[in-house]
Formats: sequence, C-alpha cells, structure tokens
Amino acid sequence: MKAKCPAIVSVGRTKFGEHYEVEPEKLVEEAGLAALDSVGIEREDLGACHFSDYFLPITNKIGLEEGFLSELLELNIPMEITRSFSSALSSACNGIQAGKYDLVLVGGMEKMTDRWDKIRDDLMLLEDPWSYYAGCTPEANHELMLRAYIRKYGIKGRQLDILSTALAECSVKSHKSAMKNEYAQFHKEISIDTILRARTRSRRPLGLFDFAPISDGASALILTDSELAGSYTDKPVSVLGYSNATDYITFPSRNSLTGFLATELAMKKALREAAIKIGDISILQLYDQSTMMGMVSLEDLGLCEKGKAWKEIHDSFKADHDYLEVGERNVFVNVNGGLKADGNPLGATGGAEIFEVFQQLRNEAGERQIKSDSELEHGCVHEVEGFGTKAYICILGRN
Repeated sequence: MKAKCPAIVSVGRTKFGEHYEVEPEKLVEEAGLAALDSVGIEREDLGACHFSDYFLPITNKIGLEEGFLSELLELNIPMEITRSFSSALSSACNGIQAGKYDLVLVGGMEKMTDRWDKIRDDLMLLEDPWSYYAGCTPEANHELMLRAYIRKYGIKGRQLDILSTALAECSVKSHKSAMKNEYAQFHKEISIDTILRARTRSRRPLGLFDFAPISDGASALILTDSELAGSYTDKPVSVLGYSNATDYITFPSRNSLTGFLATELAMKKALREAAIKIGDISILQLYDQSTMMGMVSLEDLGLCEKGKAWKEIHDSFKADHDYLEVGERNVFVNVNGGLKADGNPLGATGGAEIFEVFQQLRNEAGERQIKSDSELEHGCVHEVEGFGTKAYICILGRN
C-alpha cells in the first residue's frame, strides 16, 4: 500500500518577543486556536497532538508537559513532546503516512525570557557541554567556525573585509524583511555601521547584532493527508520530503569545522524523497542562529559553492535584491526576517518557518508576499538543534 502524503491545511502563531506577562498555556492556546479556527476544526476532531519545547520544565516548572496540554485542551488523545518543532512534525508525518491518524495538531512553544538570567547556561549545555565546562559561551562555537572558515579558504586582506561586511549585510536584510512581518520580535532597521561598531566594542569577530535574540512565543499547524486535505481547504500544502541527520555534539571533534554535515546529509535525503532538485526551490527559511551559521548553511544546503557564500550574499545585497541568485534561478531567503529579526523561541521557531512558507506558497503573505516572475511551487524549511548536532529539512509544495 502506498504511503499517504502528509498535507498542512492551516497554520497559526503568536508574535515573538518578550512575553513576561503571558503564561505559556496562553501562548500555545493562541497559536493552536488560530490553526483550528481557520479551517473550522474542533479539538474533538484531533487524533493526536505533537508538541515541542526545550526548556519549559526549567523555565516554568512544568513537569510532564503532555498532562499539562491534555488539561489545557481537555483531551485524552495521544500526545508526545519533542525538542524542536521539526521533530514534532516528523513524528506527526509518520503517523499520517502510516494511516494511524487523520488529523494531528503540531505545536511548539517556549518561554525563554522567564529565565533570562540562567538561559545562557542552558543554551551552552544544549550546544556543546564540553565547551561549556571549558568556560565557553553560546556564541563561542560560531566564532570558532568563522576563524576556521577564514583559515581554510585563505581569506585575507580585501576579501576579509568583504566577508565581514557580508555577514553584517545578513543582519541588515533580516531586519528590513521583518518590518513587513507583524509577528516579528524586531521592527527596527539597523545599519552595517551599527553592526560593525558592536563587534568593535565586544572585541570579537561577531557582535550583538550577529546573533538571534532570546524569545518567547508559540506556533502550530494542522496536519492531515492529501486525500482528506480538500475537505478543509482548497489550497493545502503538501509535505513532499522531510529528513534529519545528526553529528557529534562536540564541535571540535567533527571532521569539518567549516560547515554542518548534518544539514548537508538531511538536505540530500529530503530532495530525493521529494523527487525534486535544489533548483526547484523558490523560497528558503534558513536557521540563522547567527550570521555565520546562516552563511555556511547556504553552502551545506547546496545553494552556494563551498567557501563562496559570502560573495553571493555581498553581490545580492549590492544589487538590492530580495533574493539570492543561484545559477539561473532566484531563491528568496528568510523573507520573514529569519531567526535574527523574527525571533527564536526554540520550540516554536520551526513552526514559524513553516508558517511563512505555507503562506507564501498560498499567496497569502500580505505585504511581504514574494513578487516573482514564476509561480512559487516549492519551499524548504531548515531547522537545527544545538550547534549543528541535529539538522532537519522539510520540503513543502503547493501540489
């Protein structure tokens, strides 16, 4: 029997930012109800729920999250908790393809600012515990990768200045894009000079404006199969391919210090499953936890030649393009502002990425709708756990 193709029929999310006054259940309720109400689905129609969060037991003293959510939804159906939204979606897709469930709610939430004074320790342990015990910060590995990248590709002199500027241009573009995103954490444009001054003050190659913020927020979607999707919407978005791969948690122990093998492997597998080529992808939501991570991920995904992404970024920025030129095609990257400006509430971040691609493929993104010469057919969502320890790729299509 041929496996069913999972399809997303609705999405929902909250604004990302500092929600000190909002309880986590209110955030996930807002996102979940937005997804349910938009297609007229009642909670009783759900066959299962898959949720994600990294730190709720720590930040909000919530123990068994499944019971917490069962009480919130007043349901006794199967519920599972994962870390990342992409992991929750992967589990939900497996259930749909197996024919076990007809409708699944996938949600993610995080309340990181409730523990802002301690969250950096938790983030460092998540990324690389050995680096943590050596006294590193969550930003350390990003800077180590940048130094390794410069050394490996022999970047010096004028080229080094362009690389540094290209990384700053990533932040400038993200903040400019977020101005059109009502859900984004930041609605303020920044300049290259501001970014460079922050690096100078910190005496580091990457500064304050090179990293995504600490955020609160929630996101959700409703998943079914392609045969049932037409019962809920005339514009479903299919999950054509989804994959993940892993790598060593200790960054210095990896074979390559200038890229993420997990991203590279996951992308290749997802493209094979979706039966498309990299050139078929028109919109990409890139996991830019830092400008450096975003840049090398373009290379890992196969969109830019190894050691050359900074040139592509700089040339695109100079030409005032909203897209990255890849061969004869244009790829629109992080049109919602990415993690840098949209925000990064870890458990909900992947859901916000899917939210954006879903709306763009349905031509429902409003002011930030991509204006392209050809119709948008395929989008790609990239999410990472830790510092490249685990990478997820989800390829979405209109048909």
